[in-house]
Amino acid sequence: MWNLSFITESDFQTNIKDTVIAYYNAVKDVDLNEFNRNIIDPIKLIFDMKVYGKTSERLIDDEIKRQIDKTNSNSIGYFNQYMFKYIANCEVPESGFDVIYTNPHTKKKIYVELKNKHNTMNDDSSKNVLKKMRNKLEEDPDGICYLVEVIAVRSQNIVWTKDGNTDERIRRVSIDQFYYEVTGVKNAFKLICDNLPEQLDKVMKTFNVNTENENVVLKELSEIHPEVIKSLFLLAFSSYMGYDNKD
Repeated sequence: MWNLSFITESDFQTNIKDTVIAYYNAVKDVDLNEFNRNIIDPIKLIFDMKVYGKTSERLIDDEIKRQIDKTNSNSIGYFNQYMFKYIANCEVPESGFDVIYTNPHTKKKIYVELKNKHNTMNDDSSKNVLKKMRNKLEEDPDGICYLVEVIAVRSQNIVWTKDGNTDERIRRVSIDQFYYEVTGVKNAFKLICDNLPEQLDKVMKTFNVNTENENVVLKELSEIHPEVIKSLFLLAFSSYMGYDNKD
C-alpha cells in the first residue's frame, strides 16, 4: 500500500524510470571520441597500470567505468532535484535555482541550490552560489535562499555563514529538513528512501536492456598505435612537440 501523501506512486515511478534510462544511456558503447571527450590523462593512467599491475584491457575498462560512474552521479543529482517537480507548491525551473518552493500561506519563496554531498563545492563555487543568492534576495527581499544538501554532515537548518557575512535568509539545510518544510511530513525523506528499493524493482521489471558493451575504445586505440600506452600519449598530446609522428 502506497504510504506517501505528498507524491503519487505513479510520479515517484516516473522519476525513477527517467533515472534508469539515464543510467542505461551512460553505458551505451563508448567510442574513442566519447572516451577522450575531456582529454584523458595518460600520465595518470600509466601510473595506474604499472602500480596496480593492470593489463591494457583492464586499464581502459576501468577508465570507461569511471567516466560512466561520474555520469551516473550527475543522474542521481537530477533524480533528487526532479522529485520536487511532483510535490505541491514546488517547481523545478529550466535555469537559475534548482528548486523554488512557494509557501501556500505566506506566498514567500524559498530559492534552493541543491547539492548531492556537503563537500562537493570548493571555495570558488561557494562564493558563486552565495553571490547568486544575495542577488536574488536583493530582487526579492521577502525570499529565503537554501543550500540544500542530500548527504549533509547532520540534519540541520542553520544560517550559512561565509567570509564573516551573516544573513538569516541564507541557510544551509539538510534535505530531510527541506522535505519536512515543503510537505509538512516530518519523516518525508525517510519515506522516500524506504520506498525506493521496492519501487526501483518494479520499474526495472519494465526494462529489457542489454548492458554488456563491446570495448570499442581498445580497438580504436590499437589503430593509433599497437602499444596502448603509446596510443594514449599520442591521443592526448597529438599537437605537442615531438608527437608529430607515431614513433
